[in-house]
Amino acid sequence: MRIARGKEEALRTVLKRIPYSEEFPPALKKKVGKIFGEELSPEHLIEEMLKEVRDRGDKALRDLTQRIDGARLTKLSVPRSEIERANATIPLSLISALKIARDRIFSFHNAFLTPRNLFDFERGIGQMIRPLQKVGVYVPASYPSTVLMTIIPAQVAGVKEIVITTPPTQEGSVCPEVLAAAKICGVDKVFKVGGAQAIFALALGTESIPKVDKICGPGNLLVQLAKRRVVGLVGIDGFYGPTETVIIADDNASPEVCAADLVAQAEHDILASAILITTSERLALKVNEEVETLASDILRREIAHLALKDRGGIAVVETIDEAFELTNLYAPEHLTLLIEHPERYVGRIKNAGGIFMGESSAEAMGDYVAGPSHVMPTGGTARFSSPLGVDDFVKKTSLFYISRPELESLAWVVKELAHAEGMEGHAFSIDKRL
Repeated sequence: MRIARGKEEALRTVLKRIPYSEEFPPALKKKVGKIFGEELSPEHLIEEMLKEVRDRGDKALRDLTQRIDGARLTKLSVPRSEIERANATIPLSLISALKIARDRIFSFHNAFLTPRNLFDFERGIGQMIRPLQKVGVYVPASYPSTVLMTIIPAQVAGVKEIVITTPPTQEGSVCPEVLAAAKICGVDKVFKVGGAQAIFALALGTESIPKVDKICGPGNLLVQLAKRRVVGLVGIDGFYGPTETVIIADDNASPEVCAADLVAQAEHDILASAILITTSERLALKVNEEVETLASDILRREIAHLALKDRGGIAVVETIDEAFELTNLYAPEHLTLLIEHPERYVGRIKNAGGIFMGESSAEAMGDYVAGPSHVMPTGGTARFSSPLGVDDFVKKTSLFYISRPELESLAWVVKELAHAEGMEGHAFSIDKRL
């Protein structure tokens, strides 16, 4: 991994964000050309797929699924028998783990449930909060944890209808772990559709897939571009790029734990960013050695090595103050504090999706079982965005009750502003009431 020394060098190298390219990597570009018979830009491909789904509905979804995923489907929906069969085939230990995670995630979101209706009769103003009616969840091929982390906050919010779309295998089946997680959450509307076409189906509706109010869930480049394309037609939870973590560590931190957390992040994706910021030169050198060893011992070693080489790094700074300053500028998705008394420093963090305090608070706990959703802002958007939660699945309606005395006392204010803006009709509507 790269080691930068000093704040300025760290900003120029390790903490310099590499823009998330919206162009196809060479291998994917070649695959797209082979599938569609011509080289298409991502934007052109997205428009073509949107038109296909809008014009031909289910038939387009079946055609695109066959061309892209190699699966020939007669029905898009997953029958309940397949869900039951999947649930029976996976280990009981995994079922137990999913249920424990479900209960902890539910408990967390239920604790932060916003009161449903707020109304101050004396002031004549208030707010009515209602859950969305239909939500679509996009689940990448083999991530049952994403099922739990997206569906449960929606259920806590009161959403009654939730549908899942997920890519099928070439044999036309769906990952059994994903189906088991859906069953544990009580969701039985699952469709064998992946990629951009799934997003368009949820946004527009087809013969089989209902049009929803909001779409949630992570996905690849085409999924993110499709979500951007349908903004305004449907609600979108956010645009999630490659995952990222920053670890702040002092000289007392364990090099092995630091290295393990960096490798755990790097194994996600070759575009993942795994960064250590420390005040200890000794720790930096030791962690760099440990990372090489650990990354060579995992199943996804090639992915981890590429991520650590291209987007990982270590920044050695003079003081812990500089570490916090750099972190707030970077605004990471995940932040781990491997420092003494980390709880004393939380208030100094202005920008982060999630903060993991102390050696026991492994980021992997947050990914699976801690409780808060693992769907968190990436790419520096933690400066203005929040993790997925109950509030993402409700809408708010303002309430107005203006008493006669208040109308009379404030009429002149409305009329002054209306005249200033050239809105004579607004002023007339007040005069008629007086």
